[in-house]
Amino acid sequence: MSTAPKQPVVGVIGGMGPEATIDLMRRVLAATPAEDDSDHIRMIVDNNSKVPSRLKALVERTGEDPTPVLEGMARGLQRAGADFLVIPCNTAHYFLPAIQAAVTCPVADMIGLSIERIRRDLAADARIGLLASPAVKLTGLFERRCQEAGIDVVWPEGEHDAAVLATIKAVKASGVTAAQMQAYRAAARSLVERGARLLVIACTELSVVGNLDGLGAPAVDTLDVLVEDILRRCGVTPKARDTAAAAA
Repeated sequence: MSTAPKQPVVGVIGGMGPEATIDLMRRVLAATPAEDDSDHIRMIVDNNSKVPSRLKALVERTGEDPTPVLEGMARGLQRAGADFLVIPCNTAHYFLPAIQAAVTCPVADMIGLSIERIRRDLAADARIGLLASPAVKLTGLFERRCQEAGIDVVWPEGEHDAAVLATIKAVKASGVTAAQMQAYRAAARSLVERGARLLVIACTELSVVGNLDGLGAPAVDTLDVLVEDILRRCGVTPKARDTAAAAA
């Protein structure tokens, strides 16, 4: 009889937005070395697109509080067999303390993990450019913890700020046009021009569009950081990256 330990089961508090949740699953599968179905990580996913709007609740102050829905999703995933939970939405991490309090299993902190990565990648007192939703900026989710770590933060301004939000909304709707993608890349480039040595993709809708190569600074994608944490918790060594394909 096999005595191999049971691999942990991942519970995904998803739907914020739905495509970002699917992208998380795709990235986990792509990073997992496998010869058959059973080699992959089990994920229990609540891709709940009906979670009340985080922007309306946190920015516009007119929307329903999503906390009870998120707490219920967390409890449901734990009851279904999840050993730990992940939230592939940066803005939803505003509600992380409530979600953690609702369950007994661990809940990954994507923002904390990303800041650890930034600290490893950059020297002290370095500057990063943040690409995120208005709610992430308003609540200081990233900025406060970056300041504690000695990391300076710059945000897109004016038309560039509007371009980032337009890109996020486009992913949630009918998809990003070529013009929107060009404007998004211009917003990212503006951060490099203002001294950012690293770009941080801190909205999982922006993770979906990707493609920030050639702007003069490397990028850290918070969704990739979360994928790496999932594999680590599940005891999986990530598949070796195909450098030839990546360079193509």
